[in-house]
Amino acid sequence: MQRAIVTTTTAAQARPEMGKFLATGGVSQVEGAGGGGITPWALISGYGTRDSWGANAHYTYIDTQDYKLNSYGVAVGIADRLELSLATQEFKGSLAPLNQLNIKQDILGVKLKVAGDAVYEQDSWMPQVAVGILYKRNKGIGGLGALGVTNVKQLGAKDDHGYDYYVAATKILFEQSLLLNGTLRATRANQMGLLGFGGDKGDSMRLMPEMSVAYLVNRKLALGAEYRRKPHNLGVDNEKAYYDAFVAWFPNKHVSLTAAYAQLGDITVFNPKKQHGLYLSLQTGF
Repeated sequence: MQRAIVTTTTAAQARPEMGKFLATGGVSQVEGAGGGGITPWALISGYGTRDSWGANAHYTYIDTQDYKLNSYGVAVGIADRLELSLATQEFKGSLAPLNQLNIKQDILGVKLKVAGDAVYEQDSWMPQVAVGILYKRNKGIGGLGALGVTNVKQLGAKDDHGYDYYVAATKILFEQSLLLNGTLRATRANQMGLLGFGGDKGDSMRLMPEMSVAYLVNRKLALGAEYRRKPHNLGVDNEKAYYDAFVAWFPNKHVSLTAAYAQLGDITVFNPKKQHGLYLSLQTGF
């Protein structure tokens, strides 16, 4: 009888029980990690508690005047402590001379909660803290073969692969209906790695701050804004900070939809306009 009870309990823990509060897993960040749209949070993806697990899949579309970005991937949260994510980004040009541009990048992420709890420690100002690593591999440049450009190194980047390291602190204040997040990222990535890593203007790891704030209108709807500072390593890329204003809707624990106005700054000197436009992301999971 005792063995049967233990076996039944273990089997129950192996199933996703979706015990976390609605929206407390965040949405899928454009690089695949759980968080906001452009910056990772300390929250762990999925609705699994410390005795279970959760997972999701996402698709994100960003459309600016001259470029389009598609991102899709999956993430798994284990015991509300460890997150594993895998994402692919596809970046395309839509205006000459880069209307044939096509760049793909794969991103593997690991995040570990190391302290605090953003939800259950409401009597403490201690935030939930997590550390994470994103390994990124650029898969080359398509559409510019006539110009002899097939690799990001030909644009001045030092490498076509690299790592981002980050620490994130997230606090949910239920009485004030607020979520606050601060992330510090060490990176060499140019435009998240889409234009490679390091360059003629710099090749060292630099610490970049990122911030998010969200107001919970009700348990299913959140409004917020994000900011992400980025390095400027390439002479052909006058890189600027990202920021957005978003609305996220969580009709249930299986699906969420995020819409935003995103400002991405300059992308390359070949289309020297500040890029801004629509951000849409669909996430489904448990």
